[in-house]
Amino acid sequence: MDVFCGIDWAEGHHDVAVIDGTGKLLAKCRIGDGLEGYQVLLDLLADHGDSVESPIPVAIETGRGLLVATLRTGTRQIFAVNPMAASRYRDRHGVSRKKSDPGDALMLANIIRTDMPMHRPLAADTELAQSVAVLARAQQDAVWNRQQVCNQLRSLLREYFPAFLEAFKDKQGGLARPDARRILAVAPTPALAAKLPLSRLTAMMKRAGRRRNVEADAERLQQVFRREAPHQAPLVEEAMGKQAAALLLQLDAVCEAVADLAQATEEAFRAHPDAPIMLSFPGIGSQIGARILAEIGDDRTRFATAGGLKAYAGAAPITRASGKRHYVGRRFVKNNRLNHVGHLWAFASLSGSAGADAHYRRRRTGGDWHMQALRHLFNRMLGQLHHCLLARIPFDETIAFPSAPQPTTGTATV
Repeated sequence: MDVFCGIDWAEGHHDVAVIDGTGKLLAKCRIGDGLEGYQVLLDLLADHGDSVESPIPVAIETGRGLLVATLRTGTRQIFAVNPMAASRYRDRHGVSRKKSDPGDALMLANIIRTDMPMHRPLAADTELAQSVAVLARAQQDAVWNRQQVCNQLRSLLREYFPAFLEAFKDKQGGLARPDARRILAVAPTPALAAKLPLSRLTAMMKRAGRRRNVEADAERLQQVFRREAPHQAPLVEEAMGKQAAALLLQLDAVCEAVADLAQATEEAFRAHPDAPIMLSFPGIGSQIGARILAEIGDDRTRFATAGGLKAYAGAAPITRASGKRHYVGRRFVKNNRLNHVGHLWAFASLSGSAGADAHYRRRRTGGDWHMQALRHLFNRMLGQLHHCLLARIPFDETIAFPSAPQPTTGTATV
């Protein structure tokens, strides 16, 4: 007898429903979010035939957390149903629009009972791949947080200290640079910055790691800081300086987190067997490769075809056709992290691959705007990555971008 389980996940408790192949409710319960609750759930599944040889599939509205990690032991299939998709299924079971946690658990169990082939189970990624995913996503979040704090600090400096923004506007990294953060920590107001002697500016830049053109850049900074400019009232300027110092503490912390997570991510990624294949592709370094591996995993059965992977990444177009209307456009439902790193990969490959650059320029000549051409290049490179990972072979420029046949010249001889 086929048995299915649905779990309505919540922060403090979880509702469980177990049904048979006809949809009959066999058992239901509410468990706590802890070891005792998880054991009650496993015992309940075992009472209804769950075993290593024939595990009961489970549908739940999340794909992470300790509960999911507990259920993923062995070969059990876990279906993480999107909450939006679950809400659509809810209308199939009643028109009154009623909702309850036990009812949602029953509805989730019925989803995999009736439409299991339409839903993809969680990938059986290795432990190393899962650890790379945790680190790569954390590093990406830290980079986004760093930019957010930089934007807040920049907005504040525009109000009372625009000369500091001008001093570092053409420098890579901007306000997140070590020398910029060190100078701003010592002189958070225009009055203090104007009093900085050249020797101290030079010393701070060297302590921040600068090795080239230090003296010339220190003279430039001193000139910028001492230039005549409008000022806030002294007390207001001092208060804004304290606010900038507080934001700077946050920026220092997030910059340190970005660096630490980047190092840990690179170490974990290079230890993975897929790393040499990914690194053979133009435009893929340790960070981009780790982010790609984090989103596609190393379960090669997850994407049966390259088209499935392209659709998951949002690189493949979507078609909407009805009657005489036919529309082809980009996908809006996709893995946003993979789509984001895909554009970084495509852009970086332009300088590392003559074939990729020629493909991009050919698309641009054909009428594509910049992002369209990059998306099309990402689509092509993603298909090549799917093939190389399955075949366990590195990237080959001559195969990936074969040169066009040259036209023959002269007269043919008989």
